Amino acid sequence: MLRSTVAVAAVAASVLLTGATTTPTPTPGPVPDDPTDPVRASEYWLDGAGIRDAWKTTRGEGVTIAIIDTGIGKVPSVFGDAVVDGTDVSGSGTPDGRTPVGAVDGDHGSWVASLAAGRGKADGTGMIGVAPEAKLLSVSVGFGAAAAVPFVEQVADGVRWAVDHGADIINMSFTTNTLDWDKSWDDAFLYAYEHDVVVVVAAGNRGSGTDVIGAPATIPGVLTVGGVDQTGTASVEASTQGITIGISAPSEGLLGVSADGELSLWRGTSGASPIVAGVAALIRSAHPDLDAANVINRIIKTALPVPGVTDLPDPLYGYGLLNASAAVTSSVPIVDANPMGDLAEWVRLYRRADAEPLPEPEITPVQIDPLPAADPPTEPGSPLLPSADSLRYGTLPLIALTVPGILIALGVTAAARRIRSARKQSTPAP
Repeated sequence: MLRSTVAVAAVAASVLLTGATTTPTPTPGPVPDDPTDPVRASEYWLDGAGIRDAWKTTRGEGVTIAIIDTGIGKVPSVFGDAVVDGTDVSGSGTPDGRTPVGAVDGDHGSWVASLAAGRGKADGTGMIGVAPEAKLLSVSVGFGAAAAVPFVEQVADGVRWAVDHGADIINMSFTTNTLDWDKSWDDAFLYAYEHDVVVVVAAGNRGSGTDVIGAPATIPGVLTVGGVDQTGTASVEASTQGITIGISAPSEGLLGVSADGELSLWRGTSGASPIVAGVAALIRSAHPDLDAANVINRIIKTALPVPGVTDLPDPLYGYGLLNASAAVTSSVPIVDANPMGDLAEWVRLYRRADAEPLPEPEITPVQIDPLPAADPPTEPGSPLLPSADSLRYGTLPLIALTVPGILIALGVTAAARRIRSARKQSTPAP
């Protein structure tokens, strides 16, 4: 699903997941969960990433996740009352942000939302999201020709709308395949940070043409998510690499509910990102006093280490593999800065937006002695008669040079004549 400048970080698949999973005891709670259900059993990340254990503490109640994507379909059995508000910033959707945008990627937003906060069926079967009690905001965008509004403008508008409508977390499962980003995104992302919003983004996929992460995954302060397979190994096709990756989560053999309610199998960091966004919602629900920086810090500091990886963050795994249970329940020291970087400082250094004006130089006046008075003007004379200056600087020097020259020339001539005369007198007659 590669675009010339924008790509969703997902690849659809046509095979069924065959990996076996353990069958734990059903978890009691306000949202029924039957792990023996074939669909739930296929959601291997619920146990593999410690999500079911985290549910013993919280399921995301009181937290709102904004999904900036192609729109969340109206599937009552999956989303029910989860979607509380929405908008369209593409110019191609409907005002509520629920109509899928794009003939190719129309289901993408629904897949993403179902992983983040799908409700599942009332009997505890069917697909369930990571934070099934969280609320959702649907911000529909369009990729490429699917939108009437420039993509950079859509993203900036979508982020601001999400912040203004109560988002605690924003998920963006797309990449521009370029390291840099439009300056309008500086203000939009700073607006989110200033309002204490956690921003989670996908790293992108090699299978979609992203060899190295691109914006928004390169923006300081976002939590960039890389992808791994069912064994915890970095995915070759369904992920990419880059120094800004903060955490890794499952990106292969994923499930998603399409806009028409059908269950689909897919892969890509487009799915890994909402899994992490859902965990961020669990943390914010369990620890409502934590700011965005400390939510992100909990996720990366409690990550499971990857064997053989010593230098952190690693360009494939970031700080390690997602561990939802530890992120929710562990004791993690408080930090006072976002561990994924400071966008405000980056803007100050590289955009020069906040550069202070140069100080005005202090100039001390210099006293200069007055110039001597000018010579009085001379009386005008006839141009035919010589003046004192013309005699001094013209006539006299000319005479001084000319007269000696004439005398020398006369002397040389006279000497030549005497020599010729003497030769004639001394020459014998023939």
